[in-house]
Amino acid sequence: MNKLALTLNVNGQDHDLLCEPSRTLAQALREDLGLTGTKVGCGVGDCGACTVLVDGQTVNSCLMLAVQAAGKAIVTIEGLADGPKLHPIQAAFVEQGAIQCGFCSPGMILSAKALLDANPAPSEPEIRQGLSGNLCRCTGYQKIVQAVDAAARTLRGERTVG
Repeated sequence: MNKLALTLNVNGQDHDLLCEPSRTLAQALREDLGLTGTKVGCGVGDCGACTVLVDGQTVNSCLMLAVQAAGKAIVTIEGLADGPKLHPIQAAFVEQGAIQCGFCSPGMILSAKALLDANPAPSEPEIRQGLSGNLCRCTGYQKIVQAVDAAARTLRGERTVG
C-alpha cells in the first residue's frame, strides 16, 4: 500500500510522517510519535480512552484517520502540562482522587478541557454531559465530576490548587 506524506501538528510541534491511508490518529500518536498517554480501549469509539483535541474539539482518535488530522491542531494529554507544572485540570484530578487506575484519565481530562474551554462555569449535569463520551471502568464518576468542578473554579480564580 502506498504511504502518504503528511504533517501533524501535535502539542504545538509539527511532525512529518509517512502513513498508510488506513492508519488511525491513535496509531500515529502512539506508535509513530511515542505519545502513549493516548490510550486505546475499545477501538470503536465507545469508551473515549483515546480522546484527543483536534482544533479544540474532542475526537476519538481510534476513529479518525491520521490523514484527516493533517493541517489541524492536535492536543494530547502530554501537551497540557507546562513542563513539570500540571495543568489545573490535571492537578484537580490528582487533588480530588479522580485518578484511579488511570486508564480513562487522559481522555477524561481532555474532554474536561474542551468542556471548560466552551463553558467555564458548568453545572453538575453539564459536567456529566461533557464527560458522557468517556467511560470509567473503576466507576469513579463522582470524584471525576468533583475534579472538573474544582478545576473550573480554579480556572475562574475562585480557588487555588493544593
